[in-house]
Amino acid sequence: MFVITASVAKGWAQLKPVAGLNLDEKLGAYKTIRLNPDLTGLKPEEREALKYLIIAAQYADSIYWRQTYGNPANLFGKIQDEKLKRYVQINYGPWDRLNGNAPFIQGVGPKPKGANFYPKNIRKSEFDSLSANVRNDAYSILQRGPSLVTFESPVDGDPNTGSLDAMPYGMVYMDFSRKMMENLMYAADKLGQNGDKDFKNYLRMRANNLMNNNFTESDKAWLKVKNSSLDIIIGPIENYEDEFAGVRAAHESFVLIRDKEWGSKLDKFIDMLPDLQKNLPVDSIYKTENAGSGQSQLAVFDAVYYAGDANAGSKTIAVNLPNDETLQTEFGTRRSQLKNVMKAKFDNILVPISNKVIDPSQRVNITWDAFFNDVMFHEVAHGLGIKNTIDKKGTVREALGANYSAVEECKADVLGLWMVTQMVNKNELKGKLDDYYVTFVASVFRSVRFGASNSHGQANMITFNTLLGNGAITRSASGTYKVDVAKMRTTIEKLAGDLLKLQGDGNAETVKIFLSKMATVSPKLAADLTAINNAGIPKDLIFEQGLSVLGLK
Repeated sequence: MFVITASVAKGWAQLKPVAGLNLDEKLGAYKTIRLNPDLTGLKPEEREALKYLIIAAQYADSIYWRQTYGNPANLFGKIQDEKLKRYVQINYGPWDRLNGNAPFIQGVGPKPKGANFYPKNIRKSEFDSLSANVRNDAYSILQRGPSLVTFESPVDGDPNTGSLDAMPYGMVYMDFSRKMMENLMYAADKLGQNGDKDFKNYLRMRANNLMNNNFTESDKAWLKVKNSSLDIIIGPIENYEDEFAGVRAAHESFVLIRDKEWGSKLDKFIDMLPDLQKNLPVDSIYKTENAGSGQSQLAVFDAVYYAGDANAGSKTIAVNLPNDETLQTEFGTRRSQLKNVMKAKFDNILVPISNKVIDPSQRVNITWDAFFNDVMFHEVAHGLGIKNTIDKKGTVREALGANYSAVEECKADVLGLWMVTQMVNKNELKGKLDDYYVTFVASVFRSVRFGASNSHGQANMITFNTLLGNGAITRSASGTYKVDVAKMRTTIEKLAGDLLKLQGDGNAETVKIFLSKMATVSPKLAADLTAINNAGIPKDLIFEQGLSVLGLK
């Protein structure tokens, strides 16, 4: 919800940046890259289908705007400054996503924890009193009053009193959802008789699910897509935007081209998942679930289009889906590495940061292969561990609520690095353990710059503070960090076990205390991050993307 003071609202005066905001500096924190991978390997019918996939993604983008802010025209129409418009566009609203969602337009209040998924005056007590089906419905908004509001601004104008009603996304965003559905159908049709049957089936099923809000069957269909040259992830998927309850999923899309050569190098790791699950560094009661290797995949793609939640603020470089715990247990997941975006972050951000904060003697250990594999095994680690609490009362996600994502992301970081250690010891991964550990530490500096207020930032700080507290990394007087490989190995193994236990126990209060203690930025680290920023190193990427960039118009 866009919150403004009465003085700004009166007469709808032109909106201006907060005092002291340096827009050149803010915009300079992003490095622009073009998402224009080589399309020559695509068949003519695949190039035609790609057009419709991108158009579908653009409608997912429109829904995301409504979910996180409202109708963007209501905001852009009140801004004359083109640089300010650009920064609003990057952040999908007037809150700085790389600075703890701080408002950067005069008169704007704090970003609502529940975004536009809930009435602005919702109380936790009344939310908790709702039935479990309503509370945990990831694909609906909650509103007050008997009449359906429009997709233009789902919670604006809600009365201050009245019962809460759940309205499904397919109804609230009907016009946009229908356009997404149509374009996914067009893409499937363009692929013709010789197109990948599994991919066409997925597109048609996903199209229907965007209207009926039941994504289970299309998620299963997506896991069967293993050989198509094209792919699209689209719909309401991640719940990071919902900081009120950690339940409602926001719309996003990735349009992708498969790198079959790179993907084939990773197939062997899938067969290792059951053994890795059995050997997790925690008591047996926390690792009894199936790792789901039967249909699990490790896949590599080049990205051609990001939309919605995927495109807001920091850009994702790997994706592990589906999120549904039952599907993960029964069918596994697909861990998708977005290679071109990952390489852009490595070259433009990670290497320059390493030259600033890593001890000179260990900068040789910053390698592209180590970065790629650290990220890959982070995604693999999402599929391991425990999805349901050991007391059998529900899922870990339900038990931990809004703090679930921070613990899950930290588990994936740490458990992924533990898995890398196992693979190096078995000579299944090339390179030295030093490469993977030092590159991991450098990457913490890269990602914690997004802020410690979101789940990924909290996860980074838990890991960093634990490593520092155990002497696994040490800081010199000049502000560079050195990794003690032996200490880091034992620290990572213990932290992985601790996180798995936190999840399995499902004690929300224990997790809250843990986060308050460990997910913090120290003054020294804050100074080091300021030095990185002052060095002009980009925080993240923004994209030139779309049909014209790909030469498809």
